[in-house]
Amino acid sequence: MRASSVETINAILPSALRSFDPRQAPVIGIDSALPAVPPARLTARALRARFATPPVWAPELRREPQLTDRMPAQAAVLVPIVMRDEPTILLTERTTHLSTHSGQVAFPGGRVDPEDANIAAAALREAWEEVGLSADHIEVLGSLPTYTTVTAFVVTPVVALVRPDFELTLNPHEVADAFEVPFAYLMNPANHRRHVRIDPDLGSREWLSMPYQDGTRERFVWGATAGMLRNLYRFLSA
Repeated sequence: MRASSVETINAILPSALRSFDPRQAPVIGIDSALPAVPPARLTARALRARFATPPVWAPELRREPQLTDRMPAQAAVLVPIVMRDEPTILLTERTTHLSTHSGQVAFPGGRVDPEDANIAAAALREAWEEVGLSADHIEVLGSLPTYTTVTAFVVTPVVALVRPDFELTLNPHEVADAFEVPFAYLMNPANHRRHVRIDPDLGSREWLSMPYQDGTRERFVWGATAGMLRNLYRFLSA
Protein backbone atom coordinates (compact mmCIF):
# COMPACT_ATOMS: atom_id res chain seq x y z
CA MET A 1 0.00 0.00 0.00
CA ARG A 2 1.05 3.60 -0.49
CA ALA A 3 2.53 5.47 2.48
CA SER A 4 -0.56 7.62 2.87
CA SER A 5 -2.77 4.51 3.01
CA VAL A 6 -0.75 2.90 5.77
CA GLU A 7 -0.50 6.11 7.78
CA THR A 8 -4.30 6.36 7.61
CA ILE A 9 -4.62 2.77 8.80
CA ASN A 10 -2.40 3.49 11.79
CA ALA A 11 -4.42 6.59 12.63
CA ILE A 12 -7.74 4.72 12.79
CA LEU A 13 -6.59 1.64 14.67
CA PRO A 14 -7.08 1.41 18.45
CA SER A 15 -3.82 1.91 20.32
CA ALA A 16 -4.15 -1.59 21.81
CA LEU A 17 -3.99 -3.11 18.33
CA ARG A 18 -1.13 -0.91 17.13
CA SER A 19 1.05 -2.25 19.98
CA PHE A 20 -0.10 -5.86 19.59
CA ASP A 21 2.63 -8.50 19.07
CA PRO A 22 1.02 -11.49 17.30
CA ARG A 23 3.91 -13.79 18.24
CA GLN A 24 2.84 -13.56 21.87
CA ALA A 25 -0.75 -14.69 21.27
CA PRO A 26 -1.54 -18.19 22.60
CA VAL A 27 -1.69 -21.07 20.11
CA ILE A 28 -4.98 -22.93 20.62
CA GLY A 29 -4.53 -25.52 17.89
CA ILE A 30 -2.61 -26.77 14.85
CA ASP A 31 -4.56 -28.14 11.88
CA SER A 32 -2.40 -31.20 11.29
CA ALA A 33 -5.53 -33.38 10.89
CA LEU A 34 -6.27 -31.71 7.55
CA PRO A 35 -4.55 -33.13 4.44
CA ALA A 36 -1.89 -31.19 2.57
CA VAL A 37 -2.52 -30.20 -1.02
CA PRO A 38 -0.91 -32.96 -3.15
CA PRO A 39 2.26 -31.82 -4.96
CA ALA A 40 0.67 -32.70 -8.31
CA ARG A 41 -1.83 -29.87 -7.76
CA LEU A 42 0.91 -27.28 -7.25
CA THR A 43 2.38 -27.51 -10.76
CA ALA A 44 1.84 -24.78 -13.35
CA ARG A 45 -0.32 -27.07 -15.50
CA ALA A 46 -2.51 -28.12 -12.58
CA LEU A 47 -2.92 -24.54 -11.35
CA ARG A 48 -3.94 -23.31 -14.79
CA ALA A 49 -6.50 -26.12 -15.03
CA ARG A 50 -7.88 -25.43 -11.54
CA PHE A 51 -8.48 -21.74 -12.27
CA ALA A 52 -9.84 -22.46 -15.76
CA THR A 53 -12.41 -24.88 -14.32
CA PRO A 54 -12.89 -24.05 -10.64
CA PRO A 55 -14.36 -26.68 -8.30
CA VAL A 56 -17.35 -26.15 -6.06
CA TRP A 57 -15.84 -24.71 -2.90
CA ALA A 58 -16.31 -22.07 -0.23
CA PRO A 59 -13.69 -19.77 1.34
CA GLU A 60 -13.11 -20.39 5.01
CA LEU A 61 -12.25 -16.83 6.00
CA ARG A 62 -13.87 -13.71 4.56
CA ARG A 63 -13.95 -10.95 7.15
CA GLU A 64 -12.03 -9.80 10.20
CA PRO A 65 -13.77 -8.05 13.11
CA GLN A 66 -14.62 -4.47 12.21
CA LEU A 67 -12.55 -1.99 14.24
CA THR A 68 -13.36 1.23 12.39
CA ASP A 69 -16.35 3.13 11.04
CA ARG A 70 -14.52 4.19 7.88
CA MET A 71 -16.06 3.50 4.50
CA PRO A 72 -14.82 0.27 2.87
CA ALA A 73 -12.07 0.69 0.27
CA GLN A 74 -11.19 -1.69 -2.54
CA ALA A 75 -7.67 -3.15 -2.54
CA ALA A 76 -5.83 -5.84 -4.46
CA VAL A 77 -2.85 -8.04 -3.67
CA LEU A 78 -0.78 -10.24 -5.92
CA VAL A 79 -0.30 -13.83 -4.76
CA PRO A 80 2.89 -14.59 -6.74
CA ILE A 81 3.61 -18.32 -7.18
CA VAL A 82 7.23 -18.53 -8.34
CA MET A 83 7.57 -21.57 -10.59
CA ARG A 84 10.91 -22.88 -9.41
CA ASP A 85 11.69 -26.62 -9.37
CA GLU A 86 9.86 -26.50 -6.04
CA PRO A 87 7.34 -23.63 -6.33
CA THR A 88 7.41 -20.83 -3.78
CA ILE A 89 5.26 -17.88 -2.74
CA LEU A 90 6.90 -14.45 -2.92
CA LEU A 91 6.13 -12.33 0.14
CA THR A 92 7.27 -8.97 1.47
CA GLU A 93 8.17 -7.59 4.85
CA ARG A 94 6.88 -4.09 5.41
CA THR A 95 9.12 -1.29 6.61
CA THR A 96 8.61 -0.54 10.29
CA HIS A 97 7.50 3.06 9.77
CA LEU A 98 4.73 1.97 7.40
CA SER A 99 3.55 -1.23 9.04
CA THR A 100 0.80 -1.55 11.58
CA HIS A 101 3.06 -4.16 13.22
CA SER A 102 6.84 -4.11 12.96
CA GLY A 103 8.04 -6.51 10.28
CA GLN A 104 4.55 -7.45 9.09
CA VAL A 105 4.51 -10.00 6.27
CA ALA A 106 2.28 -9.20 3.29
CA PHE A 107 1.64 -9.84 -0.37
CA PRO A 108 2.57 -7.02 -2.75
CA GLY A 109 -0.55 -4.90 -3.05
CA GLY A 110 -2.59 -1.92 -2.00
CA ARG A 111 -5.55 0.30 -2.74
CA VAL A 112 -7.20 0.12 -6.17
CA ASP A 113 -6.73 3.43 -8.01
CA PRO A 114 -9.33 4.97 -10.33
CA GLU A 115 -6.81 4.69 -13.17
CA ASP A 116 -6.50 0.90 -12.80
CA ALA A 117 -8.27 -0.94 -15.60
CA ASN A 118 -9.36 -3.73 -13.24
CA ILE A 119 -8.43 -5.55 -10.05
CA ALA A 120 -5.67 -7.55 -11.72
CA ALA A 121 -4.15 -4.36 -13.14
CA ALA A 122 -4.09 -2.86 -9.65
CA ALA A 123 -2.29 -5.92 -8.24
CA LEU A 124 0.26 -5.85 -11.07
CA ARG A 125 0.86 -2.12 -10.63
CA GLU A 126 1.40 -2.50 -6.89
CA ALA A 127 3.82 -5.40 -7.41
CA TRP A 128 5.85 -3.24 -9.78
CA GLU A 129 5.79 -0.20 -7.47
CA GLU A 130 6.65 -2.12 -4.31
CA VAL A 131 9.21 -4.72 -5.39
CA GLY A 132 9.91 -4.04 -9.08
CA LEU A 133 8.29 -7.28 -10.24
CA SER A 134 7.58 -6.74 -13.93
CA ALA A 135 4.34 -7.89 -15.51
CA ASP A 136 6.49 -9.47 -18.23
CA HIS A 137 7.26 -12.27 -15.74
CA ILE A 138 3.68 -12.72 -14.54
CA GLU A 139 0.83 -14.91 -15.78
CA VAL A 140 -2.41 -14.05 -13.99
CA LEU A 141 -4.51 -17.15 -13.30
CA GLY A 142 -7.53 -15.60 -11.62
CA SER A 143 -8.70 -14.28 -8.28
CA LEU A 144 -10.05 -15.56 -4.99
CA PRO A 145 -13.05 -14.18 -3.07
CA THR A 146 -12.49 -10.91 -1.26
CA TYR A 147 -11.11 -10.72 2.26
CA THR A 148 -12.10 -7.73 4.41
CA THR A 149 -9.53 -6.52 6.93
CA VAL A 150 -10.05 -4.93 10.34
CA THR A 151 -9.40 -1.55 8.69
CA ALA A 152 -12.23 -2.04 6.15
CA PHE A 153 -10.05 -2.77 3.14
CA VAL A 154 -11.91 -5.20 0.86
CA VAL A 155 -8.97 -7.10 -0.61
CA THR A 156 -9.10 -9.22 -3.75
CA PRO A 157 -6.23 -11.74 -3.97
CA VAL A 158 -5.02 -12.06 -7.58
CA VAL A 159 -3.22 -15.37 -8.03
CA ALA A 160 -0.46 -15.55 -10.62
CA LEU A 161 2.41 -17.68 -11.86
CA VAL A 162 5.79 -15.95 -11.91
CA ARG A 163 8.76 -16.99 -14.04
CA PRO A 164 11.79 -17.33 -11.74
CA ASP A 165 14.21 -15.27 -13.88
CA PHE A 166 13.05 -11.96 -12.39
CA GLU A 167 15.12 -9.38 -10.54
CA LEU A 168 13.53 -7.33 -7.78
CA THR A 169 14.06 -3.67 -6.90
CA LEU A 170 12.50 -2.94 -3.52
CA ASN A 171 10.86 0.39 -2.76
CA PRO A 172 12.69 1.27 0.49
CA HIS A 173 9.83 3.46 1.70
CA GLU A 174 7.41 0.54 1.69
CA VAL A 175 9.30 -2.76 1.70
CA ALA A 176 12.13 -3.77 4.01
CA ASP A 177 12.64 -7.22 2.51
CA ALA A 178 11.26 -9.74 0.03
CA PHE A 179 11.55 -13.48 0.46
CA GLU A 180 10.09 -16.77 -0.70
CA VAL A 181 8.37 -19.55 1.25
CA PRO A 182 7.86 -23.03 -0.25
CA PHE A 183 4.37 -23.29 -1.70
CA ALA A 184 3.97 -26.83 -0.37
CA TYR A 185 4.78 -25.63 3.15
CA LEU A 186 2.03 -23.02 3.06
CA MET A 187 -0.46 -25.48 1.54
CA ASN A 188 0.07 -27.96 4.40
CA PRO A 189 -2.28 -27.29 7.35
CA ALA A 190 0.19 -28.98 9.68
CA ASN A 191 1.94 -25.60 9.46
CA HIS A 192 -1.23 -23.60 10.18
CA ARG A 193 -1.57 -22.47 13.78
CA ARG A 194 -4.74 -21.12 15.35
CA HIS A 195 -4.45 -18.26 17.81
CA VAL A 196 -6.89 -16.42 20.04
CA ARG A 197 -6.61 -12.94 21.50
CA ILE A 198 -8.90 -11.57 24.18
CA ASP A 199 -8.76 -7.84 24.84
CA PRO A 200 -11.07 -5.93 27.22
CA ASP A 201 -11.49 -3.16 24.60
CA LEU A 202 -11.44 -5.15 21.36
CA GLY A 203 -13.08 -8.39 22.48
CA SER A 204 -12.08 -11.86 21.29
CA ARG A 205 -10.50 -12.60 17.93
CA GLU A 206 -9.22 -15.85 16.42
CA TRP A 207 -6.76 -15.91 13.55
CA LEU A 208 -4.15 -18.05 11.80
CA SER A 209 -0.39 -17.94 11.53
CA MET A 210 2.04 -19.88 9.36
CA PRO A 211 5.51 -19.26 10.84
CA TYR A 212 8.36 -20.26 8.54
CA GLN A 213 11.97 -20.68 9.63
CA ASP A 214 14.06 -19.02 6.92
CA GLY A 215 17.61 -19.90 7.96
CA THR A 216 18.12 -18.19 11.31
CA ARG A 217 15.12 -15.90 10.82
CA GLU A 218 11.47 -16.63 11.51
CA ARG A 219 9.07 -15.25 8.90
CA PHE A 220 5.82 -14.80 10.81
CA VAL A 221 2.99 -15.04 8.30
CA TRP A 222 -0.27 -14.18 10.05
CA GLY A 223 -3.55 -12.27 9.95
CA ALA A 224 -4.95 -11.28 6.56
CA THR A 225 -2.04 -12.79 4.62
CA ALA A 226 -2.47 -16.14 6.38
CA GLY A 227 -6.23 -15.92 5.94
CA MET A 228 -5.95 -15.48 2.17
CA LEU A 229 -3.44 -18.32 1.97
CA ARG A 230 -5.87 -20.51 3.91
CA ASN A 231 -8.57 -19.73 1.35
CA LEU A 232 -6.13 -20.66 -1.41
CA TYR A 233 -5.57 -23.96 0.42
CA ARG A 234 -9.33 -24.57 0.49
CA PHE A 235 -9.59 -23.77 -3.23
CA LEU A 236 -6.78 -26.13 -4.21
CA SER A 237 -7.87 -28.95 -1.90
CA ALA A 238 -11.55 -28.89 -2.90
